[in-house]
Amino acid sequence: MALVALAAGSQAAPYNDFLKRQASGLNSAIVAAGKLYFGTATETFTLEDVEYATQVSNTADFGQLSPANSMKWQSVQPTQDTFTFDGGDAIADLAEANGQLLRCHTLVWYNQLPTWVSGGGFDNATLIEVMTNHITATVTQWKGKCYAWDVVNEAISDNGDGSFRSNVFLDTIGEAYIPIAFAAAAAADPDAKLYYNDYSIESDSPKATAALNIVKLVQSYGVKIDGIGLQAHFIVGSTPSTEAQVANMEAFAALGVEVGITELDIRTDTPVTASAQTQQAADYASTIDACMQVDACVGITLWDWTDKYSWVPGTFSGEGSALPWDEDLQKKEDVYDAMIAAIGGSTSGNVTASATATAAPTSSATSTVEVDPVTLVTSSTVSETSSSEAAPVTTAAPTTAPPSAPDSSFTTFTTLCTESANGTTYTTIHTHSAPIYSNSTMVGPIATGTGIIVPTTNGTIVAPVTTVPLPTSEPECEVEYVYV
Repeated sequence: MALVALAAGSQAAPYNDFLKRQASGLNSAIVAAGKLYFGTATETFTLEDVEYATQVSNTADFGQLSPANSMKWQSVQPTQDTFTFDGGDAIADLAEANGQLLRCHTLVWYNQLPTWVSGGGFDNATLIEVMTNHITATVTQWKGKCYAWDVVNEAISDNGDGSFRSNVFLDTIGEAYIPIAFAAAAAADPDAKLYYNDYSIESDSPKATAALNIVKLVQSYGVKIDGIGLQAHFIVGSTPSTEAQVANMEAFAALGVEVGITELDIRTDTPVTASAQTQQAADYASTIDACMQVDACVGITLWDWTDKYSWVPGTFSGEGSALPWDEDLQKKEDVYDAMIAAIGGSTSGNVTASATATAAPTSSATSTVEVDPVTLVTSSTVSETSSSEAAPVTTAAPTTAPPSAPDSSFTTFTTLCTESANGTTYTTIHTHSAPIYSNSTMVGPIATGTGIIVPTTNGTIVAPVTTVPLPTSEPECEVEYVYV
């Protein structure tokens, strides 16, 4: 493609912040490392916040969504045989539009349970019918859309001995309610992954052993159970070690199930201190590192991504600041960078550089360009390639001085290509490795991963961001450099 750096204030300018987020996100990094997703919980009322909703749809950071409340029994069937799917539909539709995986949450839980169930006085057979009817209707509603379902949630007590939690299902049906629930879910959507989900089971303990026994219980009935959800609601400074988490995940994997970190947040006393945030960064990194070390750990979900909408302050008085973005939706750079580093991706700290230039004529001749190792040529034809070999660079003399990186530490740059049609600007973004040099001569960049297309009108995103493979042919387009 013909690379032309854009002038300040040009069409590309509104995309700078978005482009920085796309360059090295949590999800793009973890998928590149072989996992399925990095995701977040969300809820319908929070999506009314436009800035929040834009970040939720940023698939570089979030490749998976979980509805925090909209698929729970109280929301879906508040009165018997009256189902309300609007909230869950909104999140399922958003995930589908963005190309994000959907983890559906949750079918059977003692909490957020309508009183017609908890206080209905049903006998064993009737409550089984009520439960299975609810599961069948709910799972069928989103059949084919859910990567996974949290079928049973928090069935183990907190008394320290690993016993079951007293609730209407256990007290009326007995422990068999768990495999019955899994069987009903499997019948309604055979392709969905079915999980047991709980907190305080992330390292060896009586409760973790009880969760292992739930997997064995369901399997003993000949019923499908595919995964264990480790909620990972942690406290700064008290997060289990990486080694402890790895050993625990491996214990579940040994039973033939996958593992997901499903509700990650790490709370601290507020107002948060600098030392607490430093420890929080280390704690996030420790948990992510554990998942990265275990093949059976398929992905990680934050329990929402910003302190603005965290459940923590409303539940734990005097505590909060549990998430990687603050109440102003601003990234906590040290926490985020520690997370990216634990995944194995590039950290943030992006700097943009632009210059004005005219289009370079294309040429079939291959040559090299004598440049300083921290400078990019602003007018050249670069053949992108998905291989690990450097692409040849064909050049014409730039008409202006090329933009320079702030120092020699940058590791990647991003090209931003704009095309317009019918009033909408389609911006294709590809991230490249740092230019390859031989004896101070740039011999080419390496294109990596996939690109994204951002449709906008007057600088506002007007349609879902989509991903595209690296091009096999090079269209003419305008490009802005962003150093990462």
